[in-house]
Amino acid sequence: MSLGFDEGRLQRVVQLCDRYVDDGKFPCAQVQIAHQGNVALRYTAGAADIENGTELREDAIFRIYSMTKPITSIGLMQLYEKGDFILEDPVEKYIPSFSNPEVLVGGPIHKPITRPAQTALTIRDLLLHTSGLTYGFHYSNNLDKMYRHGKLGGAVEGSNSTLEEIVNRLGELPLLFDPGTAWNYSMSTDVCGRLIEVISGQSLDNYLRENITDPLGMVDTGFHVEKANYGRFTSNYAITPKGPLTRIDAAEDSPYLEPQVFLSGGGGMISTTDDYQCFANMLLNGGELNGERIIGRHTLDFMTLNHLPGGATLNDLGQSTFTETAMEGMGFGLGFSVLVDPAANAALGSQGEFAWGGAASTRFWIDPLEEVSCIFMTQFMPSSYYPIRRELKSVVYQALL
Repeated sequence: MSLGFDEGRLQRVVQLCDRYVDDGKFPCAQVQIAHQGNVALRYTAGAADIENGTELREDAIFRIYSMTKPITSIGLMQLYEKGDFILEDPVEKYIPSFSNPEVLVGGPIHKPITRPAQTALTIRDLLLHTSGLTYGFHYSNNLDKMYRHGKLGGAVEGSNSTLEEIVNRLGELPLLFDPGTAWNYSMSTDVCGRLIEVISGQSLDNYLRENITDPLGMVDTGFHVEKANYGRFTSNYAITPKGPLTRIDAAEDSPYLEPQVFLSGGGGMISTTDDYQCFANMLLNGGELNGERIIGRHTLDFMTLNHLPGGATLNDLGQSTFTETAMEGMGFGLGFSVLVDPAANAALGSQGEFAWGGAASTRFWIDPLEEVSCIFMTQFMPSSYYPIRRELKSVVYQALL
């Protein structure tokens, strides 16, 4: 018995990771489970680069994609705690391109038919993904197509546009629905990142480094890989017509080896398991770690409530064809999914658990009731292809004492 887990049963986590790597589904897997901040299991398997035969290091650096979102959301709420804005503030107060928002009702992408939005687009809508923004990769409507045509919401890597330029272009496009009336996984958190820049007067990377990653000791987390760490970076893989593990971004010549022009608060960061554990420990510890207060306890409690109107779930309000979590029984807070009904979600977990994942199949969750955190890293796209996240939940929770 160790740290609240049955050690023997916890080996099922190892077996699950090995199965995905040995079966050729994932190039690699690294998982860390902690209880009260103390590591109960750490396991590393597979290759950082299959073609080069490079084994995955314990200190490997991963693309965390949308696991950037909780970091950006905490950063924005730090400014809320200073009284720099209120959640009801219209976005146009800080970013003029969002003035007089319109909602798409029809027409081709080059000549859309719109109507005035019936509700204001607020900062809370951005944090909550009830903004009416979208992602180009949803492939579900003409607004998604307009994003793709405008080179918005596609690959973060190698974009030649700045965060300011991208967000200003977003503001000029119509919305998918009246803000606050539905939920759609979107570029909302990129706009949150731009709000951080406008309100703080700092670039997003500098702000997050000074206020979150440096105070937490997240030395390897940022928007690009430092030259001294090139050898620790992983390659990214995807299932394609060419094969089940096609290398789509090689570590040796990845755009992440250079500073990014587009600082995506929604999906642009790289990190390590140890670094993200620092972030998770801070969250589990009520916003503080090793004497560094990152966010107020009450603010964090507020962020991890279900903020969807009327206590609805993502399944009730959701518009997305894709999201980083199962939508049944799941609410959403200010930057995190929030589990409100484990039975409806059909996966082991605790009410109040909050989490998110990334496009390369990474995942983390925080369970305040059991005082447990789990961080899972790999580099495989799309994240929706295999049910690893739900399988991981079952093998972790079955081992709890």
